[in-house]
Amino acid sequence: MVKIVLTPDWFLANDVMIEFFSFAVLFIFSFLAIKSYYLNKNRRFLYLGWGFGLITLAQLASIVTKLVLFYDVGPTQAIGQAILSSQVFSSVDVFYYAGFFFQRFFTLCGLYMIYRLPRDKKSVGDWLLVGYFILISSVLSKEIYSLYHLTALFILVMIISNYLEIYKKNQFENTRLLIFSFSLLAFSQLLFIFSGLDLVYAFASVIELASYTILLFLIVRILKHGQKTKQNGNHIGHVGDNSGKKRKH
Repeated sequence: MVKIVLTPDWFLANDVMIEFFSFAVLFIFSFLAIKSYYLNKNRRFLYLGWGFGLITLAQLASIVTKLVLFYDVGPTQAIGQAILSSQVFSSVDVFYYAGFFFQRFFTLCGLYMIYRLPRDKKSVGDWLLVGYFILISSVLSKEIYSLYHLTALFILVMIISNYLEIYKKNQFENTRLLIFSFSLLAFSQLLFIFSGLDLVYAFASVIELASYTILLFLIVRILKHGQKTKQNGNHIGHVGDNSGKKRKH
């Protein structure tokens, strides 16, 4: 079987644990955003929830694929054996490619939705980004592992640029934390581009873990302070431009 991911064998268990953690954090954040939509009827919350929800699905697709292919125990053993003996799949490679295709597809779609969230009109950058998606869809193959991370990096840079503009206006701590989280995630994507080296892949995964740890800290802040009358930028709406006036220091 030809590998389309570069996870070192010695790092596989840690890799899956990181993805489980990331899945849980993303799920909670998506749930909070969608819950806020039903409470406030602000569609920006809904789009934020959908964006993170798509990335949550991406993490789930990656976890299931790795468990089935690399762990020969319990339910995953039965699934793996079914794939190998199935008349439908001539090779386990089909499942391998399909699982990671959906992981990449949902991640990029989720990131694009988050990027589009605070923007009302399409710019030249929007059209270039859509064209880039079309190009990737047209030439998708096992040879473009690094191209996926380059695309994710490109979108994350644009997301960070958006939220920097928002932070200049509202100065909310939650917005700053979200920018920090996205910045670490962008750095991890840059490292993944060069993840042909095992140690680089492991370091990139740790940086990715750090980005989601900050997102978890942001969730804790929202849950702890979001219900207070004087929220001081601690509501989930304060991760973007959904708040009202700029906070006074």
